[in-house]
Amino acid sequence: MNDLKHFPEGMIPLAETKFRFACHPGVGCFTVCCRNVDMILYPYDLLRLKNALKIESSYLLEHYTRLVKGDNPFFPNVMLKLAVNPERSCPFLAADLGCTVYFDRPSACRTYPLERAMDRNPEKGRKNEYYFLTQHIYCLGHQEERLYSVREWVRDQRLDNHNTMNELWTEIDTLFAGNPWQGEGHGGAKQQLAFMVCYDIDGFRRLAEEKKLIEQFALSKEIRRRLAGDDGELLKFGFEWLKLIFAGKSSLIRK
Repeated sequence: MNDLKHFPEGMIPLAETKFRFACHPGVGCFTVCCRNVDMILYPYDLLRLKNALKIESSYLLEHYTRLVKGDNPFFPNVMLKLAVNPERSCPFLAADLGCTVYFDRPSACRTYPLERAMDRNPEKGRKNEYYFLTQHIYCLGHQEERLYSVREWVRDQRLDNHNTMNELWTEIDTLFAGNPWQGEGHGGAKQQLAFMVCYDIDGFRRLAEEKKLIEQFALSKEIRRRLAGDDGELLKFGFEWLKLIFAGKSSLIRK
């Protein structure tokens, strides 16, 4: 890309440039980044965590997260609730084991030391993604010899599913930023419904079964099969359902 003026000063996309980084128990700062960190959790992050921990999504929300006001004035951010100890460590960090949910760790953990940005209004109607290298003084991983390209890092950290789901979530968050529940205030019935669909996948599954929600739409047998057994597919369905409810536009077609 030739014109970088719309990126903050000092932030240059990596493109094909390789970077040095490695994180493992032999690095002197190992797990320092798992302490005293303010981390936003996205819907897919919570879905993966609750399945990894084998707990209900409502239990995860109650015991491991907190709600804060973010950039969206009409919908809260969900953030990781840190342990009550002097280090304010991640609740999933074990002193002798490291990350106990490593395979299902959140997007932010997977992406680091990169930051991802999407150009949502590019020329010719195409989406572009950019990655930037971040460096914290305490992080010694940048001194390791291992070289990665962005593509290699994305593949190594298994980021594709997270990126796809987070892009879908961004569309919903943008919809919520337009205040589709005008008149009912914060915490109203519609907002609570939207929150459940996005963050309480077990609650949404029960609602879908009770209201026979999936049966109301023209879906193939294969899609119905995936919805029955895959929380990620149900979350995608939930996003489309919310778009239908609040924007009147969705890929879902009623019977």
